[in-house]
Amino acid sequence: MTLPNVAPGMGVPPGFENAALFTSVEEEYAALRGGAGLIDRSARLRMLVGGAQAAETLTGLVTSDVGALRPGAGQYAAALTAKGKVIADLRIFARADDLLLDTPASAGPGFAAMIRKYVNPRLARSADVSAVLRTLGVFGPRAHGALASVLLAHGAPAAAVAALRGLADYHHLGFDLAGARVFVARVPDLGGEGFDCFVPVEVAELLWSRLLHARATPVGRDATEIARVEAGRPMWGLDMDESTLAQEANFDALDGISYTKGCYTGQETVARVHFRGHVNRCLRGVRSAVAIPAGAELFDGEKPAGTMKSSVVSPRLGPIGLAMLRREVETGVEVTARWEGGEGVARVRELPFG
Repeated sequence: MTLPNVAPGMGVPPGFENAALFTSVEEEYAALRGGAGLIDRSARLRMLVGGAQAAETLTGLVTSDVGALRPGAGQYAAALTAKGKVIADLRIFARADDLLLDTPASAGPGFAAMIRKYVNPRLARSADVSAVLRTLGVFGPRAHGALASVLLAHGAPAAAVAALRGLADYHHLGFDLAGARVFVARVPDLGGEGFDCFVPVEVAELLWSRLLHARATPVGRDATEIARVEAGRPMWGLDMDESTLAQEANFDALDGISYTKGCYTGQETVARVHFRGHVNRCLRGVRSAVAIPAGAELFDGEKPAGTMKSSVVSPRLGPIGLAMLRREVETGVEVTARWEGGEGVARVRELPFG
């Protein structure tokens, strides 16, 4: 059965393959911005890296300083080619005995290949745990309330549940749920308050159903994409790929690069851009009166200015998108979009969208 409106690569936990769970984009968006939206994010690749040299090994492969992490902390990072181009963007969560990594489904194959190639199993162990660990996200101003009611009902300490709200991005806490250990991380992926729950597959359906009972609203692909674009978060395969430099995809602004750590793959290019120059283009927001399709060419006057990447229609802001634009195109400037069979005007905006 084909599920309508299910987020890219995202399924629904077993037993919930029911299209009636999903409503309209407007209602789902309203949950994300005014209530609690529930999203199955389990298509993301999840890997564990463990062993005495796990942090040291991973630090040599990504842009963040994994060695500085302590259990309960986390980071956003990029894995790069030797020329500084983005193979994957990933989230790194330090636990007591290992590192939990995840990356979008679109970037999963490239990142997994990098791990297989460069992680020496004698120094650090790695394992794909996507099949045994699911990810359920709760986003919106009522996200903490919905999640708290479920955790407290299952005996979680009230102080720990309350502490979730004060966590820094990518920091996380562990809770027991029906005899299984669930890790809950605060994440900024869709803007505003948000939590991803990394839950063993055997209790994923239970957590999903309990969150529904706590009046979280299932959210599908379209509303999720709108929230991601509003938050200015790039998606690998849409807004960036192996032709994109890390700084072009705004990893600086997203706190995904450390300039004080040791060497890592692609560091020379990243450092050269940071200390000696600048990128010639970067990801920016655009807002328009008509929807501009991804791939449309953008012009500043008659001068080529860039390319439209992600494109959505926000219930609040109307047609918006992420565009790779030349550096000299200033915020507030109107650019002309041209595509086969159409033309429109868009105004350049800073990210995230207000």
